[in-house]
Amino acid sequence: MTDDATPLTFSQVQAEEGLDDWRMMFQTLEARFVVGGFARGLELAGRIGQVAEEIGHPPELDLRSTTVHVRVISRDVFGVTRRDLELARGISAAAEALGLRADPTGIEVVELALDTPDHAEVKPFWRAVLGYQDHPLHDREVRDLAGTGPALWFQHTDPHDVPRQRFHLDVRVPPELVRPRIEAALAAGGRLVSEEHAPAFVVLADPQGNQACLTTGLGRD
Repeated sequence: MTDDATPLTFSQVQAEEGLDDWRMMFQTLEARFVVGGFARGLELAGRIGQVAEEIGHPPELDLRSTTVHVRVISRDVFGVTRRDLELARGISAAAEALGLRADPTGIEVVELALDTPDHAEVKPFWRAVLGYQDHPLHDREVRDLAGTGPALWFQHTDPHDVPRQRFHLDVRVPPELVRPRIEAALAAGGRLVSEEHAPAFVVLADPQGNQACLTTGLGRD
């Protein structure tokens, strides 16, 4: 049994009940609620504030004209803990009391990936130019620890002289959204490069050969 300060794995969170509104991304648990108007969104934000005050654990909110996106994370351990599960369930109850529904189709996290034979050589430059910090857990990644900008991680590659694609996008989505995204990309003229590592990630390419990966948390524990 894990305590309130132990980070949970993707599979552990998946096995929990009462989290239908929520999707685990990387080190966060996220939900997006459809509010229909800004005033309604403010009302939900106020209810969320009350829940957070009672639990003593704050979420991160993105309030827009028609949606409220909520991210929960225990930043002291940079992961999802049982504190976050309690907070998530309380937020869902607050939304349900207002008659609001969650829409998981809007949940995704975009990362930039840079192929490099020596990440230590280029990492200080990208950390400086982006104004980012080192990832607390992963040496091959820099990120905005406030959670606003996309993370940049460094994928190892063999040295090469011939120019080729060095940057690609990683798009983390809930597992149930991968297949619809693949089908939409293929219908838009793309091609499937590899499903060898599915469901962790699938490689796609646009009509000119530029690649992107659709990723999930499955198979990564």
